Amino acid sequence: DLFSSVKPQAFREDVLALPIFKQEEPQLSPENDAKLPPFQYVLCTATSPAVKLHEETLTYLNQGQSYEIRLLENRKLGEFQDLNTKYVKSIIRVVFHDRRLQYTEHQQLEGWRWSRPGDRILDIDIPLSVGILDPRASPTQLNTVEFLWDPSKRASAFIQVHCISTEFTPRKHGGEKGVPFRVQIDTFKQNENGEYTEHLHSASCQIKVFKPKGADRKQKTDREKMEKKTIQEKEKYQPSYETTILTECSPWPDVPYQMNNAPSPSYNSSPNSFNLGDGYVTNTCFMFPVDMVAFHLLPSASIQDAQQWLHRNRFSPFCRLFSSFSGADLLKMSKEDFVQICGPADGIRLFNAIKGRNVRPKMTIYVCQEPEQNRSHLHQKQENGDGSLCVYHAIFLEELTILELMEKIANLYSISPQQINRIYRQGPTGIHVLVSNEMVQNFQDESCFVISTLKGVYCCCCYLLL
Repeated sequence: DLFSSVKPQAFREDVLALPIFKQEEPQLSPENDAKLPPFQYVLCTATSPAVKLHEETLTYLNQGQSYEIRLLENRKLGEFQDLNTKYVKSIIRVVFHDRRLQYTEHQQLEGWRWSRPGDRILDIDIPLSVGILDPRASPTQLNTVEFLWDPSKRASAFIQVHCISTEFTPRKHGGEKGVPFRVQIDTFKQNENGEYTEHLHSASCQIKVFKPKGADRKQKTDREKMEKKTIQEKEKYQPSYETTILTECSPWPDVPYQMNNAPSPSYNSSPNSFNLGDGYVTNTCFMFPVDMVAFHLLPSASIQDAQQWLHRNRFSPFCRLFSSFSGADLLKMSKEDFVQICGPADGIRLFNAIKGRNVRPKMTIYVCQEPEQNRSHLHQKQENGDGSLCVYHAIFLEELTILELMEKIANLYSISPQQINRIYRQGPTGIHVLVSNEMVQNFQDESCFVISTLKGVYCCCCYLLL
């Protein structure tokens, strides 16, 4: 046991002497010691030798294997004046290194959950861990574990990563083509209410996860490649260190999106939207019009308005990315910008939604209700150039069926579809031809029809003539 052979303080100084990027002896003066971070985390496995100088280290892990992370307090024992309790809480999470995948983390993890039901991305090996208390793994956060530990005592957490890097790539080439992850640790102390919410320190490192034994083979392959390089080429690369030191970083954002209690005034709906009375539905969290999803984002929309628009239009995973963007900022972005940031599928969908581009209907026809005057008088007026008698309305058809046509006409003139018994089309020599699905499918796009009403046998029903 490494820990039993050295004293705690001597062990801490030995770990601190490990360089992060360059193999050189550190000079730890009292002045430098005061600038050290409050904590240090060491992943006990070797870094890759195929990493260039001044680049971040890369560490290979085997799927499901337990790896030790040593949790170290950098200050001298007994110097805990700023800690109002004995314990601190650390949260370990495995997240995406690639920024584009970070923006779609929710969808990526949900997809993994469906493909691996009952499994977790990250687990803590409790029997092997030392000095940790109250370990927890939330069933809804598959990539996160948390626990309490005493900085004045020896503490090590053994973690297991169960996903491999190739599970999040479109094509399964093999481990070395997989996406890199990050192991990040955020540490908090208690606030005045006894909750562990006051941030103390965060650090992370880059990893790739392979199938069992795959990390060992990859490490061996990298080492053999480096041995074949010349001395001049080797000088451009870092040596492989026996342990991986997690470098300081910003805390992982973990604040849920908060909805406002009222709709934003900066949204604009279509002027032809159908009136549904009050048109508001209430929810335990917020209130907004029923057709809110049809609203377009305007240049005058504030940052808060833009966040609401993203959330309501099913772009919640990108709210954190565009947290400082106003409506004008989003509208200035091109389709290429969205595709590069959000990926091809979501980027194109977001671009079309922001620009207000709707899917073109399969067919458009124009209809006008016949006025009270007889049809011969109507045609005479139209031939004389008086087009003020008829106002046409566009009907957009997607299914190209007679039922859809009945419903669209009924909605247009505010009647029930059940009141329309049948629809006829005026044929040659004035005959009435029954409109069927096949006839609707063979309508010429952008055809114009005048609708006249024929009374049925029962007063509640009618026939329409196109």
